[in-house]
Amino acid sequence: MVSSPHEAMHRIFQEYPELFSSVSAVLGVDIPRPTSVRALPNDLTEARPVERRVDTLLHFETEADCGFLVAVEAQGKKDPAKPASWAYYATYLHNKYGLPPLLLVVCQDRATAEWATQPVRIGPAWWPTVTVQPMVAGPHNLPVITDAAEARKDLALAVLSAITHASGQEAGAILKALSTALRGMPEDLVNPVVEFTALGLGNRQAQQIWRNLVAVDLSFYKSYISEEIREEGREQGRVQGEAKALLLILEQRGIAVTDEAHERIAGCEDPEIMERWLARALTVTTAEEIFGGE
Repeated sequence: MVSSPHEAMHRIFQEYPELFSSVSAVLGVDIPRPTSVRALPNDLTEARPVERRVDTLLHFETEADCGFLVAVEAQGKKDPAKPASWAYYATYLHNKYGLPPLLLVVCQDRATAEWATQPVRIGPAWWPTVTVQPMVAGPHNLPVITDAAEARKDLALAVLSAITHASGQEAGAILKALSTALRGMPEDLVNPVVEFTALGLGNRQAQQIWRNLVAVDLSFYKSYISEEIREEGREQGRVQGEAKALLLILEQRGIAVTDEAHERIAGCEDPEIMERWLARALTVTTAEEIFGGE
């Protein structure tokens, strides 16, 4: 038995599902003509906990009111399932905190950034219930900071510039400006910048540029990643020295080295492999024998 106005206002649609068509017509919303309708279970409680975790959540307060929330999402590639998660984040945060949520998506490639920029409407095409429209930052709209003075004014923005433009032609110039800007700065400011930049560049070629700059321009700073960077630089220097020694041994022994073999020896970065090649150089009769079928 219906016991309250609240119950009556929604349960009448369970009893008379076709009522929705009449209401939509009154409201001037043109919907497709239904061919059938059925009531679904109204309990939306998750049967088991589902982990939903936003990458970073910030609360900004303002002078006028309690402020707003910013959910920061790092997006590495296009993901058709993401907009639904973003919509969930926004509605959940609004419900939990009672504050307006804003979604910031940070991308490292232009294609993903342009995809994330497109608004996603959830609901029927003729009347979307939720529209997901994140604020997007990426290589298409973040500045290319190649001036050390400009980088020094806002180190965090300079780091984000380096990360989002890591695959671009400007990466080397951005990183050089950043390493130059860090000279003479306090160690507690430098170390987080060094580490965030190294992590953000991933396995791109720009990472090696940054490691070289840290080893040379910031050699007097110490941190876990900066020490690791310098050690890798020293290791690489040793391997390059052994490659030169290997080529010199072959030259002194009168063994011809093809361009392909020379390029492979000079390009080797693995110290263990280089040691094996160096040992073989003393006894081989051709340069190709050095590689031992590897």
